[in-house]
Amino acid sequence: MQAKSTQDDGNDDSPLTISPEKVCFIIVKAKEFDAKDEVTEPDPASNPSDDDDIEVLEDHGDDPVVEELTGFINALSEDEQIDLVALAWLGRDDYDASDWDSVREEATQAHNARTASYLLGMPLLGDFLEEGLSLLGYSCGEFEEGRL
Repeated sequence: MQAKSTQDDGNDDSPLTISPEKVCFIIVKAKEFDAKDEVTEPDPASNPSDDDDIEVLEDHGDDPVVEELTGFINALSEDEQIDLVALAWLGRDDYDASDWDSVREEATQAHNARTASYLLGMPLLGDFLEEGLSLLGYSCGEFEEGRL
């Protein structure tokens, strides 16, 4: 399944260097991460069924979703990481689609080796990325189907 552009002229003149599918994957994972709650049981039982699998919904330091997202974001090219940050900023309602070039330039100047931790520290990351994509004419509807 692919992310679809809602633009009539196709993806040939896309302003993105990152594929919308990669962004959609990050959105799905970020929403999984955002659904986590504070740790209420710091030392869960050795058998998950003993504590009703509560630790799955808690934000533990060794969370596999965090590890997967961090690895995925770190594996992106510098340009893709810049696009990701710019999309998050665009989706925060600080800008609109016509500001894309200046938002991306600002993200380029701010880029460093901590992109994954910066993005994962952003509450509502999935929502911001989704809104940013939407402002540029993309939708993750088909990608998210059956994943959320």
